Amino acid sequence: MSARIAVVSLVLVLGLVNWFIAGKEKHLAEGRIVYLDLAPVDPRSLMQGDYMALRFRVADAAQAALQTTEGTRNVFASNGYIVVGLDDRNIASFKRLYAEETLAEGELLMRYRVRNGAMKFATNAFFFQEGHGKYYEAARYGQFRVDNRGELLLTAMYDKDLNKLEPGEQG
Repeated sequence: MSARIAVVSLVLVLGLVNWFIAGKEKHLAEGRIVYLDLAPVDPRSLMQGDYMALRFRVADAAQAALQTTEGTRNVFASNGYIVVGLDDRNIASFKRLYAEETLAEGELLMRYRVRNGAMKFATNAFFFQEGHGKYYEAARYGQFRVDNRGELLLTAMYDKDLNKLEPGEQG
């Protein structure tokens, strides 16, 4: 009897994991490409080991708007959506906090999370293979795939001209 329970549990867990993976693969394949402009970070913390600390200009603007709407109350941990506009290169710029209104042409929803007082979109770090930090020093944009629910997945880093940064591509 316990062997059957173990097998059924294993099948359920493997099915759930595969369903989750398939959802992320669909998100990567079908999500809308959006570029977020990196905000300056302390150069000493830009490259830490095998990852790059990330901050985005759109998050800075959205956090300022959130603090204004929340007044003196400190929003330490919350979730929500912002509306961004996209230029002709799909670079996002903050428009407003989302209030369940209809979006205009060229606008897109992005889900945010505020943790420890900082607004985050998907991630605050870009991980890479050990020793490959030099390939990402020119990073100015993070490329994301955004699904129809406003969820973001970071896919790659790009330079100021929207050239993808990766090992073996720079001269």
